[in-house]
Amino acid sequence: MEPLQAIEQLDAVKLLKTSYFAYPVVNAVHIAAIGALLTSVALMDLRILGAFRALPERPFVALLRRLAFSAFALAVLSGLVLFSVRASYYAQMPVFLAKMALIVLAGANFAVFAAVDKGRGANGRRVASRALAAISVMLWSAVLLCGRFIGFQ
Repeated sequence: MEPLQAIEQLDAVKLLKTSYFAYPVVNAVHIAAIGALLTSVALMDLRILGAFRALPERPFVALLRRLAFSAFALAVLSGLVLFSVRASYYAQMPVFLAKMALIVLAGANFAVFAAVDKGRGANGRRVASRALAAISVMLWSAVLLCGRFIGFQ
């Protein structure tokens, strides 16, 4: 716990805690990044599952993938800043740990998806991609739910 308590005592973190504007701005950025991430992931997964057939799948998914990566990076950065304010408290919360585990699982799911997308024939790829897209929707929804629970504990 000492390293986490040391993070909480950093001057920048103390400033964040006492600033009238800084914490709400970082929190708003985090929420916006999560919104962009989950929207892009949901639309991408829905397209893979067969929705929006009028849109060509490959370019649509490629565009949303870039957006998802950018939003994820912003969510991670802003999340780390928010974590720093109460690092030792959050690190002990089961729901926070569950959220982190779910994010790792979602990343692993994406890695498997990328491998499947490159490695199989069209038929096998479609079935596997759809299963992984459904899993992705469930994982990211669970991440969002865990995140909301963190705010109310």
